[in-house]
Amino acid sequence: MKIAVEGCCHGELDKIYETVAYLEKCNNVKVDLLLICGDFQAVRNKSDLETMAVPPKYRKMNTFWKYYSGNKTAPILTVIIGGNHEASSYLQELPYGGWVAPNIYYMGYAGVIQCGGIRIAGLSGIYKGKDYHRGHFEHPPYTEETKRSCYHVRNIEVFRLKQIKKPIDIFISHDWPRGIYDYGNVRALLSKKAFFRSEVESGTLGSVAAEELLHHVKPKYWFAAHLHCKFAALVTHKSENEDTKETKFLALDKCLPKRKFLQIIDIPSDSSKLVELELDPEWLAILKSTNHLLTLSRSNCYMPGVGSPNRYDFTPTSEEVEAVSEDFGQIFKIPENFERTAEPYDPKTKERCSPQMTINPQTTLLCEMLELTDPFAVFCGKQKPANYEITIQSPASDVGSLDDSALVDDSDLTDSTIDLTTINSTLEMSNNPDEISIDDLDGDEDSEVSIAKDASPINQEQPSLSLPPPKCNMEEADCSQLTSNLDDSSFEFKNSLPGQILFVEECTEKLNASMESDSSVSSGKRSASADTDTLSSMTGDESSPVKMKKLKRRNQALYANNEES
Repeated sequence: MKIAVEGCCHGELDKIYETVAYLEKCNNVKVDLLLICGDFQAVRNKSDLETMAVPPKYRKMNTFWKYYSGNKTAPILTVIIGGNHEASSYLQELPYGGWVAPNIYYMGYAGVIQCGGIRIAGLSGIYKGKDYHRGHFEHPPYTEETKRSCYHVRNIEVFRLKQIKKPIDIFISHDWPRGIYDYGNVRALLSKKAFFRSEVESGTLGSVAAEELLHHVKPKYWFAAHLHCKFAALVTHKSENEDTKETKFLALDKCLPKRKFLQIIDIPSDSSKLVELELDPEWLAILKSTNHLLTLSRSNCYMPGVGSPNRYDFTPTSEEVEAVSEDFGQIFKIPENFERTAEPYDPKTKERCSPQMTINPQTTLLCEMLELTDPFAVFCGKQKPANYEITIQSPASDVGSLDDSALVDDSDLTDSTIDLTTINSTLEMSNNPDEISIDDLDGDEDSEVSIAKDASPINQEQPSLSLPPPKCNMEEADCSQLTSNLDDSSFEFKNSLPGQILFVEECTEKLNASMESDSSVSSGKRSASADTDTLSSMTGDESSPVKMKKLKRRNQALYANNEES
């Protein structure tokens, strides 16, 4: 199965699909599945813009609303997770996952699904220590605090993912796992992103929660985004009780010119199965057995661990998995039951309403099947929670963040997912000038946000930006030892030997780790200097060059970084 992987989307859905289509044409392949590693920005209407954690003058509708409304249909089966720049009011309707638009599936706060026999796990959001042990207490209308805390990773999702025992093929997250730089070419990383140095040296760059999952789940592949650069690593997991396993890690950039934001890989799949999404029986059993651990309170809550008088190991038994299978009639295909729960954006009207809390029928159905708690149904008074302590946040009050010392106030409680002594060292996000600084916005947002000096407000005309296609070199090359100093003008596409995984590698920056069983990766990096003449010469059709659409972006000024030309 050929799978395209995108870094940060930032609302550029049209551009991403155009890039995949071009690579398909260039390489004469068909992509079966697209994975997007967060910052998707599922903005349905202007109301959703109010819930997106970016400064108001940079909020823009972009193009997702066209797919939501039915004006367009996603040409590729697409699976997404959430990041830290999202329309949270919509994604929170689907805490356990669901269709955000036809052919575009969101994995929820955390989840495991299958496609063609390939098991894919995902974790949405970013790690923030002060919120890690809280419940999912946020809901519309948001305060400035809850607008941001709602996308912070919670311990219950990490705990649930750690109950998985069957092998995971692909894991996608927005955050990088903490310490992943130790398994790749850290010198090359710091030569491009010098501002990472202090965090790399102190061991605080990345997510503690993702690090925990990386070494516990040990997936074959791990894809991430967030830090806006491409970086590869090879993690070897050694254990006395099981065979040595390897995880191939790849972080990708955001969708911009001269950025390495898209890769295509080929992973062996079950040819007897259709390329369609299925729920995972093991994950469903985990959700059902841990529902009582879900809390909707802003108070700290810890997961059970060794020494607890109650059950602390929720790895599903064969009986639990069989019971779930019987409930679903052995049919796990995810139904195409997308329903609009809000009116889509209409360019002809300027009406704007406040964000509303809506119960999504997809969530209702899954909760009924598994006897799960739907947070929005609880907040709306339609359902009683398994854990009766909930928080109703008044939009008029903007409660400040809890002091970090509260993380260890309940030291007598056991938490088996994260060592509490590691939390305080990773409370702060990376000081990446390529990223919006939003967690400390207070009053005058402009004074807290690192942006380009020439950034213009949303009501001004944004500059048009075209992303020409990548240049192609179809010659084969030896990729047994991958380096990072190859020419930056082409990518290669090389078939693997029978029985091996095809790994298409972009020669603009060879993977920094040895992937001895793989071959090469095709990339969606686009050169800003390329033009339609270059494109026509690559496609071999000089009479009818392919013209790429120009892109109007709020992201150009907002995320541009002069250090990468």
